[in-house]
Amino acid sequence: MKFIRDIFAEKKAAGKPVVSFEFFPPKTDEGDRNLLEKQIPALLAAHPDFCSVTYGAGGSTREKTLRIVDTIQRQHGLTALAHLTCVNHTRAEVGVLLEKIRALNCKNILALRGDPPGGGEFQPTPGGFEFSSQLVQFIREQGDFSIGVAAFPEGHIANKNGKQADWQHLKEKVDAGADFVVTQLFFDNADFFEFRDHAVNQLGVRVPIVPGIVSILSATQIIRFTQLCGSKIPPALRAKLDQLGTDDETAMKFGIEYATQQCAELLRGGVPGLHFYTLNKAHSTVQVLKNLGLA
Repeated sequence: MKFIRDIFAEKKAAGKPVVSFEFFPPKTDEGDRNLLEKQIPALLAAHPDFCSVTYGAGGSTREKTLRIVDTIQRQHGLTALAHLTCVNHTRAEVGVLLEKIRALNCKNILALRGDPPGGGEFQPTPGGFEFSSQLVQFIREQGDFSIGVAAFPEGHIANKNGKQADWQHLKEKVDAGADFVVTQLFFDNADFFEFRDHAVNQLGVRVPIVPGIVSILSATQIIRFTQLCGSKIPPALRAKLDQLGTDDETAMKFGIEYATQQCAELLRGGVPGLHFYTLNKAHSTVQVLKNLGLA
């Protein structure tokens, strides 16, 4: 398996964008079968460069996350990115997890502060980490992993000091040893470009900054989802979603069109790659990539 930092370097040299997908561990056995036997194989037909597997609030899906990472790498030969959070973990426990990840031949970690189970305000675990930059530094000291971190073009929902204060934390994570950055989903490219330009020109961030994209599957679902994660829906898009209502089939077709246009503009703007939040569904993401000539 490759280091993701090397994937970005190779694709940059070839003048091509890196394409990556994100999955979440399902809650049921049926969901596991659907993801592993149907959705992942369909997505792999689009030839992504790597995929990432999320980590439930408080580490609630820790073992399943690692099983999916292992399956993707062993059965499909695709480089995987394992998520790891600060929540409910001491430094010693993170050290044990890193050994497990290394034993699976997984070389890549997305280091996150993480969300507390059940919501609420984040509280550091005694003997653990308060900030994701501390987790990044700890992972860097434990061995040769390629480390990714998250960024929030509109500012983190929990940060009350404004988005530029939040963006400063990205600089701290990169200085601690991060190799690449993946952003929270957004629907207004102007927000991403403002964030990227500030990170590069004002903060001196030199690692790849990759936009996170979701193709809308359902109007009601994406409205609820953005309320939870803090991403805004521009007024024109919200009006369209209100018009679509519960017509999920039409919403999915619209979502493919919107994401295609969004990605095309981002690629013209020089992004090093595209990271798709697939929501464990293959069709829309594959279709967007076909529309872009990247599948």
